[in-house]
Amino acid sequence: MKFLSLRARLRWLIVAMLAVVLLPLGAYSLRRTTSEMDELSDGRLAEAARTIGALVHHAGLRALLGQDSVQVPVLKKSVLKLTGQTRTYESEVGFQVFDRQGRIILATVNLAPLPPPKTDRSDYQDLRKGSHTWRAFTLVDPSSDVVIRVAERYDSRQEIIHTLWLDHGLPLLLGLPLLAVLVSWAVRRGLLPLATLASALSAREPGSREPVRLDDAPLELQPVLSALNQQLERQEDAIERERRFSADVAHELRTPLASIMINLESAMATADPAEVHDSLAGAQHSVGALAHRIEQLLALAKLEAGVASNQRGTVDLAEVAGEVIEELVSVIADSGVELGFTQLSERVVVQGYEAALAALLRNLLENALRHVPAGGQVQLTIEQGEQEATLDVIDDGPGIPPEHRAAVFARFHRERSSRGEGYGLGLSIVQRAAELHKASIELLDSPFGSGLRVRVAIPLSPV
Repeated sequence: MKFLSLRARLRWLIVAMLAVVLLPLGAYSLRRTTSEMDELSDGRLAEAARTIGALVHHAGLRALLGQDSVQVPVLKKSVLKLTGQTRTYESEVGFQVFDRQGRIILATVNLAPLPPPKTDRSDYQDLRKGSHTWRAFTLVDPSSDVVIRVAERYDSRQEIIHTLWLDHGLPLLLGLPLLAVLVSWAVRRGLLPLATLASALSAREPGSREPVRLDDAPLELQPVLSALNQQLERQEDAIERERRFSADVAHELRTPLASIMINLESAMATADPAEVHDSLAGAQHSVGALAHRIEQLLALAKLEAGVASNQRGTVDLAEVAGEVIEELVSVIADSGVELGFTQLSERVVVQGYEAALAALLRNLLENALRHVPAGGQVQLTIEQGEQEATLDVIDDGPGIPPEHRAAVFARFHRERSSRGEGYGLGLSIVQRAAELHKASIELLDSPFGSGLRVRVAIPLSPV
């Protein structure tokens, strides 16, 4: 069934369920009806025997006792066919009347040869006569001088049973294929919104942000449509980010590559060793800048792709901060800025991605060091509260005007007050790392009187 379409699966599953339910019900109903029919037929035999007994008792048939037996004629089925008479079924039923000595005194011709019953009580029994089996009831009345046996051929009952089989089985045999056809139509009609959805998706233009809409969509399909539109929107956002990132990479790498080419061409065009040295030094500087820029672009690409998603675990922010500060020792020394680190809680532990949190801290510190002039200060503070861990990077640099703070998270955005070879990617990396941890970022005024305070609040995972 795994190779069948959804429509075929539904059709065959519904038909199979109907068959599983209806066939046993039909068989049970036939069995019950057959049992009831047998009981009714046995009741008719007993009633006929008592009727004959009453006639013997009240109609003067006692005079037959001691006389020769009287046989009641019965027309056979073959005779009725030859004479064209209506079938009376009388050859399929009969009776016998015996005296207490077992001598037959009255009987139908078809049952006359049967021997007397060997029982002293009323009971049912099956008798074999020729090629037929008879169902017989023997009436033994202690107050009467006669024993009465009434019998009916089983094949007469079988005709009724066969008719019941047809009545119960034929509707199922004819109805199940018809139900399969009707179910197929109903399933196709019910799944029509899915076909409409497939057509709408096929006709959708690449890059379109228009949500998929279906008129009169069923209630069950509305959550699917909502989830599908959200997924399409996320995919378009991801594609747009990748497209923008590719364009940004091409744009940002063009300048350092051009600088390298110019310096190399200058070195090749001169014979002065001093000029060659200066040109190669400039090329080396441009290569270093290019390497740093590529490193930042790769870090941003990793965060965009969610590479760290499989490395989520318990992260000690104090340890991460110590590693990042140790990594930036040479940068801090070259900047001439004093860096302070304060841990206000005994432990500051969050659930997250260590690489992403390290990138967040590194870029916040690098960004602060780039903006603070020599002799300034940068303060890193971490603290763990009841609901979240907070990370503050405070500097006494020129700061960012409140009206410009919303724009600093854009890629390749640089403030005019920044020093050094910044590329405007630091805060984009910070923002993406914060998004991975559902953290919030606030740009506030520095308590040092000038500068900026960046606060990152990371929610704590429930224990």
